[in-house]
Amino acid sequence: MAKVTFERDLCKGCGLCADSCPKKIIKLTGEINAKGYHPACVTDPEQCIGCAFCATMCPDCVITVEK
Repeated sequence: MAKVTFERDLCKGCGLCADSCPKKIIKLTGEINAKGYHPACVTDPEQCIGCAFCATMCPDCVITVEK
């Protein structure tokens, strides 16, 4: 099973990771991080296939995918 980690306080909430996820399991949260943005998170980690499209699309490199 893959593990996806977001550096929540560095995420700008652009949504590119959510748009690129083939399983559609990444969403922007309703919470606000230290920079005042709504960070992204994985809603169903069990469904993650570890493709790392989210990490590739992230302009700020705040996503780590481990298999």
